[in-house]
Amino acid sequence: MAWKPRKVAIVGMGLVGSNCAYAIINQSVCEELMLINRTPDYALAQALDLSHCMDFTQSRTKVFAGNFDQCGDVDVVILTPGASMNKNQNRLDLMESSIHIMKNIIQPIIQSGFNGIFLVATNPVDIITYIVWKLSGLPRNRVIGTGTSIDSSRLKKILSEIFPVEPKSVQGYVLGEHGDSQFVAWSHVTIGGKPLHQIISQHPHRFGLVDLDQLEQRTKLAGWEIFNLKGSTSFGIGNALAFITRSVLNDDHKIIAVSAILDGEYGERNVCIGVPAIISRDGVKEVVELHLDNMEQEKLSYSCSVIRKHLLQASIIGSL
Repeated sequence: MAWKPRKVAIVGMGLVGSNCAYAIINQSVCEELMLINRTPDYALAQALDLSHCMDFTQSRTKVFAGNFDQCGDVDVVILTPGASMNKNQNRLDLMESSIHIMKNIIQPIIQSGFNGIFLVATNPVDIITYIVWKLSGLPRNRVIGTGTSIDSSRLKKILSEIFPVEPKSVQGYVLGEHGDSQFVAWSHVTIGGKPLHQIISQHPHRFGLVDLDQLEQRTKLAGWEIFNLKGSTSFGIGNALAFITRSVLNDDHKIIAVSAILDGEYGERNVCIGVPAIISRDGVKEVVELHLDNMEQEKLSYSCSVIRKHLLQASIIGSL
């Protein structure tokens, strides 16, 4: 059997796309990495710059600038383009401009013969992932958004500072919209396999004053703290994209909180929202349905309603 190199394309060479590319080559995620940008010369410059990293990485990745016509044999297309956000906006305010961008991107990629997996980072990511699904005509499992993967990582980092352990020893998920209606599924947060609620109740002298509502708010605002200080977030989400891509290409079956299109899971349909899912060569192999408590289920339903409201607006402006 002929060996086929793993091939990834990144559309959009802004800060997120560029940091994603840097993470991919340093982690040896694929053998070929194609960069596509509205300004081709900029994609070429980034490809040249990144190619000069090869002497210092564990393996060689062929990095080059390309275009939509060359996506036919690509395994994963990562979508990062979007309008810049100012401090008076939230992610949902970017919806109309992001949809317009996607309408100009998805069709030529599909026309190239692309039959791989779309991975979306463009905000508002839950809505744009749904739009990409509709525009592409691909099965729902082959369109994934970064969702609450970065929020879940932020949660683990925050908890690791309070319950002093390494962040990877914390397990738990932020669910719902990658935005204001997200929430922490506290009933499923564990540290070293031990439920967080149990740790707090057994050690009141150490952790009795821990305010979970405050920690949830800190998690929700973590991205805004970075944005307000430097105008963007890029390293964390760039690595999240590389992590999800590696899980796809290596058929890792990792469970990651991503934007997945629901079809009955959690009692929801025709909506894309952040939930844990098994990520494999098939994309979303399976949505993991956590047994949420009543309050958590209500929060998830509310978050879905927020997304649906904006999807309705997208339909009104003729995007669906």
